[in-house]
Amino acid sequence: MKKKTVYNSAPGNVSEAIKVSEFIEDFLPAPEFLVKKEETVKITIALSKSSVDFFKHRAEQAGVPYQVMIKAVLDRYSSHYTK
Repeated sequence: MKKKTVYNSAPGNVSEAIKVSEFIEDFLPAPEFLVKKEETVKITIALSKSSVDFFKHRAEQAGVPYQVMIKAVLDRYSSHYTK
């Protein structure tokens, strides 16, 4: 049987640490304001199997839906040529 470690006390005085700590207000926006909502349009599109397989594989590695990745590529492309 393994020998158990017994901790008698934490280093420093815990009550002193509480006295010197300070309260920091929450500075993060609410969750609904973290992601910018965009107007979207649903379409039907035929893509090559190799392209879809590519995005599915890369999206799986990144842990995101492949449709989101395809949308991001199209958004960047259109944004680049809109300027």
